[in-house]
Amino acid sequence: MLSFFRKYSRPLSAAGFFLILMIIFLALNPQVFLNPLVYAAVFQSLPVTIFLVVPLVFVIAAGEIDLSFPSVVGLGAWAFALAIHSGWSYFLAFATGVGVGSIAGLLNGLLVTRVGLSSLVSTLGMNFFFRGFILLETQGNHFSINKVEGSVLHRLLNGDLGGFPVQMIWALAFAVVGWFLFARHKFGSQICCVGDNQDSAREMGIRVNRVKVLAYVYMGISAGIAGIFSCLLNFTFWPSTGDGYMLSTLAAVFIGGTPVWGGVGTVIGGVIGAFTVNFIATGIVAAGMTGFFTQFFYGLIIILAIVGHRFNQKRYQ
Repeated sequence: MLSFFRKYSRPLSAAGFFLILMIIFLALNPQVFLNPLVYAAVFQSLPVTIFLVVPLVFVIAAGEIDLSFPSVVGLGAWAFALAIHSGWSYFLAFATGVGVGSIAGLLNGLLVTRVGLSSLVSTLGMNFFFRGFILLETQGNHFSINKVEGSVLHRLLNGDLGGFPVQMIWALAFAVVGWFLFARHKFGSQICCVGDNQDSAREMGIRVNRVKVLAYVYMGISAGIAGIFSCLLNFTFWPSTGDGYMLSTLAAVFIGGTPVWGGVGTVIGGVIGAFTVNFIATGIVAAGMTGFFTQFFYGLIIILAIVGHRFNQKRYQ
């Protein structure tokens, strides 16, 4: 039993934090948190965060960071909506959105590995570049894709199954695949080796640059999917799609038990962290505070999570 807790200490700590948080929210306002409609509402938007958290664990565990994903979400959403608006097949439009996201991820990976730029600076710059490109091309205008409502694609990705949002099922399935890649596949082992010590990874025969590029491509693909699911929530593309996910996604990853220094990570913990940050906004309002407190608490839990990793966990494991 003790070995089990040691092995899964990160996700278990994240689950404990989430449980304590929900108990506090329930005590502050039981009327809200005993209402099933609250959970149904949260589960409508939660999948987008899960799609972003899972691959970001890979990137951070590889010793890098990606701050461009909010704009890549916008790129994927724009490509999907533009294809729908132009009369393309809905499934081809889906593939286009994912493809655009993967290309953006590839560019980020090449800037970090081939050009040798700092991932912090380069991805932050690409975040502004991608968003600026969207705004220039759209002139800040949004457009509707109402015709996708009721289609096979919509029912498949954003329907309702016995009162449970279908998109949540897709997000959890995506998380399971991510967990398998990270915890049971050699790709996850290579990610951790690269993030732990690049020189040692090279001596072991791991192609470090290739592993990092694949992590960024994975991030881009996932951001493209997140953008598409975001569009399907209200059948409208907004040039600002993706904005606002930066802090919440980073908070979810760090709360989940993935430290900033690389070499270690947990997909399960990241998903639990996604649940935590998505319920924070609801809990804040239910507790009688204004929505202005949301970013404050996101920032606070990021700092507390990093401090906890620094003092309670070893640098290399």
